[in-house]
Amino acid sequence: MSEARDSIAARVINCPRCGRETRWEKANSWRPFCSERCKLIDLGHWAEEKYRLPETESLSGSEERPP
Repeated sequence: MSEARDSIAARVINCPRCGRETRWEKANSWRPFCSERCKLIDLGHWAEEKYRLPETESLSGSEERPP
């Protein structure tokens, strides 16, 4: 019963890497990506630190920095 519900409820999304439409379902082992290639490219960008979180504003003089 669960499998039938998953196939009916599968959403079509855009691959975050290339933008190609792909289905969000159990059969897509690379979700949210459309292919293994897009998944590995994204992983490589993380490994090369191309994705970074922005730094927060510097602390004011009254606040201490953690050791």
